[in-house]
Amino acid sequence: MSDTAKRQLPVWQETILLVVIAMVMAVIVKAFFIQAFYIPSESMEPTMLVNDKILVQKISYWTGSPERGDIVVFDDPGGWLSEAESRRASNPVQKALETVGLFPTGGHLIKRVIGVGGDEVACCDDTGHITVNGTALDEPYLLDPQANDDQRFDVVVPKGHLWVMGDNRGNSADSRMHQGDPGGGFIDEDAVVGKAWLRVWPLKRMGFMDHPDTFDHIKDR
Repeated sequence: MSDTAKRQLPVWQETILLVVIAMVMAVIVKAFFIQAFYIPSESMEPTMLVNDKILVQKISYWTGSPERGDIVVFDDPGGWLSEAESRRASNPVQKALETVGLFPTGGHLIKRVIGVGGDEVACCDDTGHITVNGTALDEPYLLDPQANDDQRFDVVVPKGHLWVMGDNRGNSADSRMHQGDPGGGFIDEDAVVGKAWLRVWPLKRMGFMDHPDTFDHIKDR
């Protein structure tokens, strides 16, 4: 009998080994590369709809920070999530899949970055537009641009933090609505999980997330 035949594992042991390797690789992918999430609320309409399933990539922020216009998933800073939005995996199978990144994760928020550290973000100018560093934003992704005026503010984003808002300004409990909370409505960059990258469900709307040119002309302060 050859040495190769002697060293061959039984089929059941090979199967277990392959499953373990696959799970370890999945955990690594989730931790460092890609993670699945679902959209729990209407706050990002029309860009994302309730129960859309998306993939968030983490590579962009390995050596850099979120940029204006990025759609980011981040950990709840504390009390931002409603009961519906905090829904998590509900059974052992879902929890196991969530652990390895194969079940869309809950307990996070998703918003668009409007201001980064050092920016002055204000609402609104005479035409009802959000301004960043004094420049008005043309935001074609908004569900209702007139809803900008629902909440007035003028803030300077601390370094290492973000000012985030939903595309559905009339139905988004975002940075504007948490100015009185600890942290002033700003999101610590360290709380960001990753950048929305690909919509995978429903299939008819599958596609990569576009980055708007809205912020291309904004100058730093």
